[in-house]
Amino acid sequence: MLVNGARVQPDASGALFWPGERTIVVSDLHFEKGSAHAARGHGLVPPYDTAATLQRLELVIARYHPQRLIALGDSFHDQGAFERLSDAEVERLRRLVAKQETIWIAGNHDPAPPQELGGTIMSEIAIGPLHFRHEPQPGAAAGEVAGHLHPKARVSRHGRTVSARAFASDGIRLIMPAFGAFAGGLDVTDMAFRPLFRRQFHAWMAVNDRVYAVPSNRLLRREDVPAG
Repeated sequence: MLVNGARVQPDASGALFWPGERTIVVSDLHFEKGSAHAARGHGLVPPYDTAATLQRLELVIARYHPQRLIALGDSFHDQGAFERLSDAEVERLRRLVAKQETIWIAGNHDPAPPQELGGTIMSEIAIGPLHFRHEPQPGAAAGEVAGHLHPKARVSRHGRTVSARAFASDGIRLIMPAFGAFAGGLDVTDMAFRPLFRRQFHAWMAVNDRVYAVPSNRLLRREDVPAG
């Protein structure tokens, strides 16, 4: 995949690897979303999302050995999420952050990410031809890489509908899928995406252990998907 001239590699985990910069990018980890739901009385949500997200992130870092990790905001589901982490999870996060340069981008859920884990907290950062921020901005300069919208896509295959989280890109900008275990997704044909792409884009769908590039004109639109 090329984004503003930078060759990047979408990973089926939901992470993005930039080989030229030895950089891993993840978005919308939403640590402790499960405990936040439980506190509001949604007790049927199992409280294992942080552990599952952490494990997947550890595996990605072990696979690529990056020199830099960028977390594109909403890493923590709310401002109290850090306090709800177990001691073991805090220690796992500290070890993970220390493995490479780590940059925490502030998001709308975590405008002040916790400093106790180490790493550098920033509102956004430009590296070469790419500009990393949490929330995509219509009309932004070429090279924007953002999260926030949790893109997912649907296609019809052999008479059935396949739905998966997706990287959405037109080669000018890239919207990252949510990495968090409980993060959910918004269909890439939703109105929220229309101001972001001036031409046909591709949805790079993460299905099982592979990533498939699907042009936007082959995607099922929200109104095309049967209810139920």
